[in-house]
Amino acid sequence: MTELVSIDDIRAAAAELEAVVRRTPLEPSRDPALPGVFLKCENLQRAGSFKIRGAYMRVSHLSPEQRARGVVAASAGNHAQGVALAASTLGIRATVFMPEAAPLPKLAATKGYGAEVVLGGLTVDDALEAAHRFADETGATLIHPFDHRDIVAGQGTIALEILDQLPEAATVVTAVGGGGLVAGIAAAAKHLRPDLRIVGVQAEGAAAYPESLAEGKPVRLESMHTIADGIAVGKPGEVPFAHVVDLVDEIVTVTEEDISVALLSLLERNKLVAEPAGATAYAALLSGAVTYEGPTVAVISGGNIDPLLLMRLIEHGLAASGRFLRCNLRCDDRPGTLASILQLVGSTGGNIVDVYHQRSDPRLHIGEVSVDLSIETRGSEQAAEIVAVLRDAGYFLTGAGSSI
Repeated sequence: MTELVSIDDIRAAAAELEAVVRRTPLEPSRDPALPGVFLKCENLQRAGSFKIRGAYMRVSHLSPEQRARGVVAASAGNHAQGVALAASTLGIRATVFMPEAAPLPKLAATKGYGAEVVLGGLTVDDALEAAHRFADETGATLIHPFDHRDIVAGQGTIALEILDQLPEAATVVTAVGGGGLVAGIAAAAKHLRPDLRIVGVQAEGAAAYPESLAEGKPVRLESMHTIADGIAVGKPGEVPFAHVVDLVDEIVTVTEEDISVALLSLLERNKLVAEPAGATAYAALLSGAVTYEGPTVAVISGGNIDPLLLMRLIEHGLAASGRFLRCNLRCDDRPGTLASILQLVGSTGGNIVDVYHQRSDPRLHIGEVSVDLSIETRGSEQAAEIVAVLRDAGYFLTGAGSSI
């Protein structure tokens, strides 16, 4: 049976980390849809995420012999940066395996902290298998991203800060990948405040915990698909799983649209840059996947995002919240038709971003054209009004919705 991390372990970790990590701010949400919600801004942590806490604890506890052989890790980016920073701080050689599609900013930052980076595989699990082989071949110590007591203890220091910053907190919501973060937070919080509700959030397309909890043991997903690469973990760790079973009140899931809308709200309302995984806790509250009473904390777990991905996610978030409409119309190919369509959209107050007008689509009848419109709106109600106006005018819409 797995021994749970104790409050003494977490307090010892906090003392050791005091000179290493930043005590991140706890800010009230500025979104009027979430009164009483506070944001624990680990996206402002050193290396851009909470991962430095656990990584430093694990690396700092290595023996002199282990330090001499170096460390190896696997990560989509945040754990990679945490291990690289911890190893460089302690003067230890680090090798990090990352998936081939790892975001370029995370790749560059990991190299910048002094680690040797090896790309391979499609997922974090693929990279982890390669890291295990490297450890067996070289004697380097594997710094697992979540499945170790030191990792859990380090992440648990976040809960100590939250309860110091907001003693009256009623609920803490956090992202879940392998489970190290939620396990650490729960281990600390449930000792200090047994009544404190702890909720974990997974991306719908990479939710290993619901099935694993139903089976009573960690179960591997057959496939994963999510924009939240930081929590795309196919199988829970044994150590965090034991903590989740005993201490976490609920695990919920959120959609890709939920995450996009949350990321946009964090940027627009709260002036915070978060990566998709970092926005999942906030997404669960904003979407209603988690209901709450009393002061509630959403852990914004990371902010390391590729600017190109951020651009796409902003567009996706605008679409998911009804503020960007794309529709396709079929109409007769005669002079004035396009001008009439644009005038109808303009009469509703919609702002046309671009128009694509074509006659060559083989699906069209002779004398028929296709018009694709991209329209900025003030929200879902105006988007629905635009669609209704076009349909009422007799135009046939083959595709209409808040989609990119």
